[in-house]
Amino acid sequence: MLYPNPLNFIISVQRVRNFDADPGAVEFILNDFPSDPVAIEKEVLSVIPYRHDWEVYGMPWYCPTVDEVLERGTGDCKSRALVLASVLEAKDIPYQINLSPTHVWVNYEGKQDTSIENDQVEFYQYDPETGERRFKIPHIGLNRVMNAFWQSFWDPMPDSRKALLISGLLALIVARVILRKKRTAQQAVG
Repeated sequence: MLYPNPLNFIISVQRVRNFDADPGAVEFILNDFPSDPVAIEKEVLSVIPYRHDWEVYGMPWYCPTVDEVLERGTGDCKSRALVLASVLEAKDIPYQINLSPTHVWVNYEGKQDTSIENDQVEFYQYDPETGERRFKIPHIGLNRVMNAFWQSFWDPMPDSRKALLISGLLALIVARVILRKKRTAQQAVG
């Protein structure tokens, strides 16, 4: 229902875990970027407009390759972070990949914290230069996580997929009730 090809989910989890920047994929646009990381990030955000995975890839959550992002020219925070990391790596600027329960971003020297990009909300950090991975408990409210989930998962979901999801869940509930009644009836007889 949500993933016509469930392998895409597995691939996405692996890609987020490794978060492979691809400096070679951005070589053709490197001359368009300044050398200051703050200016590079602003340029990436303007070149790659934000769109949810449902809108770009037709699935709720997908981590593309850098080539896929550049081909489509749009994407969510994962897509933008991949392009930014690739440009920074191509320009030999150190960076780290950070994840919160609601967001993925690239950290670098001189980056200013925001309400969604800061140490408090981070639960995972990966430094590609050292290979170090760090996990910690984020300080982020459940309400904020649920709102972000709703806005990025449910709102952009096509109506046909919403109908499939709801009908599938209802079918599972009905099947469970029927099986439970059948089992209870068999136990009463036996």
